[in-house]
Amino acid sequence: MSAAGSPVDGVPAGAAIVLSLLVAAWALVAALRHRAPDRIQLIGLAVLELVLLGLAVLAGVALAGGERPGEPGAFFGYLATLVCLPPLAGVLARMEPTRWGSAIVCAVCLVTPVVVVRLGQTWEVLGG
Repeated sequence: MSAAGSPVDGVPAGAAIVLSLLVAAWALVAALRHRAPDRIQLIGLAVLELVLLGLAVLAGVALAGGERPGEPGAFFGYLATLVCLPPLAGVLARMEPTRWGSAIVCAVCLVTPVVVVRLGQTWEVLGG
């Protein structure tokens, strides 16, 4: 938990952001080389999903402990979106076995850090 009191900030959020950007970079290189999504991209998406599910568990534990997000509607919307992004990217990438599949993985992995940051912001609106 970070100093601000948000369960979705700090090391877990940082890990999700870094991992997402690493997978995005790998997918971008593959797309520029006209390569379909490879096993490393799909494994990266799976590991990213595990980290994001960890964030969801941390949020659930905080909620069970009586903490509440500042903007509950937005928070739960971002949380649901966040945990759906990597599986969606994996399915779409497998459906498009061309360089555009790698581009899909790259795009989703570039959106994920933004959603992670917004998730933390919606928790802290009223001080968590």
